[in-house]
Amino acid sequence: MQNTRLNTLFNTIVRQLEQWIFNPWRRISILVISLLFGFFLGSAVATTAGQTAEWDIVAAGTLVLATEIANRIFYNRNIVARQAFWVQSINYLKIGLTYSLFLEAFKLGS
Repeated sequence: MQNTRLNTLFNTIVRQLEQWIFNPWRRISILVISLLFGFFLGSAVATTAGQTAEWDIVAAGTLVLATEIANRIFYNRNIVARQAFWVQSINYLKIGLTYSLFLEAFKLGS
């Protein structure tokens, strides 16, 4: 690839972002935000899909598919890929989503 201004700008931004994420406190805070966003996403999907009772099956199928894709990515045999930051973020998002759906089910059951 040619070394254009746009290419160097993009490489500089990516390098600075990687250095920013390598700070352990920032990494942990982004993972916690990912977990909480997954919790919010699960609550929002369960609430909005349950309003009309027409999209329940589609929403459940979509969430199961997304969870299985996240599991496939995270639990791949390649251990190095498991340590990638975006893979960990997706896994934390999946954990928050699943936890939220369990809590919604407990709220409906009581």
